[in-house]
Amino acid sequence: MKKVGIIGAGAMGSGIAQVAATAEHSVVLFDTKSEALNLSKSKLSKVMDRLVEKEKLTSKEAEAIQSRISYTDDLEALSESEIIIEAIIENLDIKKSVFSSIEQLVSADCILASNTSSLSITSIASACEKPERVIGIHFFNPAPLMPLVEIIPAIQTSEATTTEARAIIDSWKKVTVLAKDTPGFIVNRVARPFYGEAIRILEEGMADIATIDWAMKEIGGFRMGPFELTDYIGHDVNYVVTETVFRAFFYDPRYKPSFTQKRLLEAGRLGRKSGQGFYDYSEGAVNPEPNTDINLGTKIVNRIVVMLINEAADALFLNIASAKDIDLAMTKGVNYPKGLLAWADEKGLDKVLAQLEELYKTYCEDRYRPSPLLRKMVHEQKTFYS
Repeated sequence: MKKVGIIGAGAMGSGIAQVAATAEHSVVLFDTKSEALNLSKSKLSKVMDRLVEKEKLTSKEAEAIQSRISYTDDLEALSESEIIIEAIIENLDIKKSVFSSIEQLVSADCILASNTSSLSITSIASACEKPERVIGIHFFNPAPLMPLVEIIPAIQTSEATTTEARAIIDSWKKVTVLAKDTPGFIVNRVARPFYGEAIRILEEGMADIATIDWAMKEIGGFRMGPFELTDYIGHDVNYVVTETVFRAFFYDPRYKPSFTQKRLLEAGRLGRKSGQGFYDYSEGAVNPEPNTDINLGTKIVNRIVVMLINEAADALFLNIASAKDIDLAMTKGVNYPKGLLAWADEKGLDKVLAQLEELYKTYCEDRYRPSPLLRKMVHEQKTFYS
């Protein structure tokens, strides 16, 4: 089994370490902060105890998983790693510095991977002398539970590196999809309207927070509503991803952040982690009840879903990923009730296009412009899946 190095003992790094150790790899988890390492070890122990209680693991298996992970604040301890996955702060300069440093310690054939959710893998690879061994391996939080992993080759990444990296992650019993190195990759690109359009509907006064969340769950079939989900993720994370994608796409209006979410961030209302976000999580707080009008709820759901479908269609149009991988990414990465392209076929591409054109006509904004692929397919009377 390959020796795995993980850089960063936060939630993602710790989760990836658990996944690798469960797959029987020897893991070295590095962080510059000893308190982060201690917390990671303590949390893993509690997770293992719960899994034993639920009879998902035996005590012996739980002990074996924990024994495979060593914790260190010495970077040189990663020198024997055969694959390293970096999971630190989303700062390009810091990541490039780390990759440049780590490359000097490891063997020439060690794979260097970043778990970034939205930064350029190509740019990270440019910091290395052997950029062909650098790749994006993007897990979703929590890594032990979420099945999807996006595999993102940089333009410098060798085919051998891509093949080997994907095989390793597949062997960890994850569902892998291949994505082009563009902002947000598949999930964080395609999912933007789930949050952005919901906030827009709120800002327009069409419905309140509770009603939009209720509609997306009860009518749309989504596991969480957009406001519940952003509160769960944290506005410090979700807003920054939105802003990063917006900037990386040269300020394309389709990815424009909202002042509503920015103000929450500025106020320190980060969601569950701070006790307040779109909802109030303080003890005894009473949050508003939704308006359960089916007609209103259906309008909201249709508007958000066609925006998601349009984004998925554009990702396919620009060869970000295959239709199968786009749909797989959204169902396995963010638990959407259906693959968006399959959903488009079910709804009827002509109806999806008509609703987008109506929104575009109403607002005269580029955020509502229909994908050229959608127009082409309607014209040619085609579907995404024949």
